[in-house]
Amino acid sequence: MLLAVLLTGQVMASIDGSIVSVAAPTIQEGLDATGAEIQLIVSGYLLTTGVLFVTCARLGDVIGHRRAFMIGLGWFTIASLLCGSAVSPIMLILTRLLQAGGAALLMPQVFSLIHRQWDGIARRRAIGVYSTVLALGVVLGQVGGGVVAGADLFGLGWRPVFLINVPIGLITLLIGARVMPVTRRETAARLDPLGVVLLTAAMIAITVPLTIGQERGRPIWSLIILGVGAVLLVIFVRYEMRAPHPVLDLAALRPRAVRQGLLACCIVMGCYTAFLLTLTLHLQGRLGFTPLQAGIAFVPYAVGFGALSLTWNAYPVWLQRSLPVAGPIACAAGMILVVALFRENWQPGGSAPLLVLAGAGHAAGYSPLIARITAGIDPRLASAISALNSTGPTLAEVVAVAGLGSLYFAAADSADGLLQVTAMIFLLLIIGAFFAASALIVRRRSSTAESSADAPDAGARR
Repeated sequence: MLLAVLLTGQVMASIDGSIVSVAAPTIQEGLDATGAEIQLIVSGYLLTTGVLFVTCARLGDVIGHRRAFMIGLGWFTIASLLCGSAVSPIMLILTRLLQAGGAALLMPQVFSLIHRQWDGIARRRAIGVYSTVLALGVVLGQVGGGVVAGADLFGLGWRPVFLINVPIGLITLLIGARVMPVTRRETAARLDPLGVVLLTAAMIAITVPLTIGQERGRPIWSLIILGVGAVLLVIFVRYEMRAPHPVLDLAALRPRAVRQGLLACCIVMGCYTAFLLTLTLHLQGRLGFTPLQAGIAFVPYAVGFGALSLTWNAYPVWLQRSLPVAGPIACAAGMILVVALFRENWQPGGSAPLLVLAGAGHAAGYSPLIARITAGIDPRLASAISALNSTGPTLAEVVAVAGLGSLYFAAADSADGLLQVTAMIFLLLIIGAFFAASALIVRRRSSTAESSADAPDAGARR
């Protein structure tokens, strides 16, 4: 029941990152919003969560992960009610930012609590389900946005897209109050104000130009701000290495396997988001799909992802060890084949098996790898790993959408642009498989060395 409560909060927050993209045309019509206002309604959520993830993960250490999760869930639920009650574009923009703040507070606590409440095989299973929810939320948002916005429930148009969170959130809060474990705050934990300011400024300076600058043709100001963000990020890292109470404990990144494994996961998540975006645009713009039809087209991908995420723990050990490397390769193969064969003449019967392959490959390249590289992490670093596992993929998604999205829009023809983007994704996923293989090799060597060090000395026994 505890895992169900945690994952319900996670899926609510994940879905709301993509559900609005599909419902955007209905929102624009209902509120008479401009293109710029719709852009802020859609991108403001992603920007805000990306900026706040690390700080909110640290807040879990400071005030306790249970309290942080419950506050975040309540905050998110109230903000969803306000979003659904918005009477103007400006009100919806502001309430979406408020909603994102609640999501940023609750989401990092999910992984932290999983890491603290389970261990061994039980933890790997929990992480597998968590990883499924993390990525499936985007696909479910695609489908759900089309269904809810198109159904015009109770004559409310787009509003149920947000209002549906209210009863779910209230029920989850009631159950959570009974089953959530009481977690003690770390007595030594502090929230360093200077670290928070440096990180927040750096994240804003990096994500805003990547998200908004693309729409404006990459003006010089966006490049300048991006450079400032990079400098601030370097300053933040150097400061954190000496800070007595760091916002982000960089000790979590000392193991080489963790660094390479997280990089591989970020590549997979970034490629998935870019593929989802460009294929959706192509299906709706070139092939004339409705938002609902475009969302349904991704159901086989979700099926493949969910099936592997929920079953990989039952596979033989040798196969589990192969998944993080084979996964990105399978994902790349499925994506490039479905685009090469069906971009001009979409055939559900032919595209579905390839999308199932791509989805299963995505899951194989994420869930088993995260579970393996974090298996030996000290529980005190759980919040840092959670922050990195949330912020890293979010930044990867922003960069992928900005870079690969630009490549798609620069093409003279939608079909050519989609093929070019998918070819680039293919290369990136092969690189991701390389980093995953390297992380697993390093992790295996480290585990062997630790086992040797713990073993009794044979000579001493004699």
